[in-house]
Amino acid sequence: MHISAKADYATRALLELASDPGRPLSCEAIASAQEIPFRFLKSVVGELRRAGLVRSRRGCEGGYWLGRPAEEIALLDVVRAVDGELLTLRGESLTGLGYPGPAAGLPGVWRQVESEAAAVLGALTLAALLPAGASEEPSAIGAV
Repeated sequence: MHISAKADYATRALLELASDPGRPLSCEAIASAQEIPFRFLKSVVGELRRAGLVRSRRGCEGGYWLGRPAEEIALLDVVRAVDGELLTLRGESLTGLGYPGPAAGLPGVWRQVESEAAAVLGALTLAALLPAGASEEPSAIGAV
């Protein structure tokens, strides 16, 4: 399974925002703190904004905040916001995939892999990934 740079950078950016939800952060600050290329992060944050995972305000006191509490943002939301499908085969959705003959059972395996990955990512929130005490908001810190 391939985890895209976009999904990794998006998650790291959101965790940076979640670590201090009371103050906005600029893309420059996030990029610097997480060692993410600024230009790449700028486009990723735009996708997160369109998905409602971050909100923004312009101006000297502007920046980015989480679009909803860290407890309500699952890793699955992040991956789908920036990558669309969780798992693709040669860039195509697994929906309707079918093979003839001895390989007929293989699409079911790929769908199971996707389903189980979605279950893991759907169960993990940003709040669960934050180190204890990193967020000002109450969170259910969990172990993976």
